[in-house]
Amino acid sequence: MSVAKSRKSKPAVSRGRTETPPRRRIGIYPGTFDPVTLGHLDIVKRAVKLVDHLVIAVATNASKMPLFTLKERMDMMQQEAERLAQGRATIEVVQMPDILLVRFAEQIGASVVIRGLRAVSDFEYEFQMVAMNQRLNMELETVFLMADPRHLAIASRLVKEIAMLDGDVTAFTTPPVAKALIKRCKEMAGKK
Repeated sequence: MSVAKSRKSKPAVSRGRTETPPRRRIGIYPGTFDPVTLGHLDIVKRAVKLVDHLVIAVATNASKMPLFTLKERMDMMQQEAERLAQGRATIEVVQMPDILLVRFAEQIGASVVIRGLRAVSDFEYEFQMVAMNQRLNMELETVFLMADPRHLAIASRLVKEIAMLDGDVTAFTTPPVAKALIKRCKEMAGKK
């Protein structure tokens, strides 16, 4: 144990005053995660290096016509994200309430919104969102993490389409998610 670490338990004193410990940095990573992809997990893995606590907010977003229920998506994300903290940060998977992201961030004490970017087309939309969010709350910062080049083409919409057409999705998500996706697509095909 280094000297700096051994002194960490005692409050530092500066000019007769006790210094306050650094504020815990909370980040929020919102999305529908339908299904969870390797791209999403890559962003989580990198986000935990930037914050002390990461809240993964799974959104309902009925306009995207999710293949999985909210509970199923939350369970999938919980199972996949658990192993990614690696002692760097804590991770919590929650339902995104039907309120503005900036209001939810305020409620949970988040100071950072984490977003992933795959392409220039993502940036245009995200740039507009950041501008609006800043107008609503100047204290909330947005951090963009560029997609790992191996995951640039991965989009949940495309992964679902590949699975629906009986394609191999194992290169785009984890084995448990791929299995659940294939099963759901077969169930839906049986209903038609």
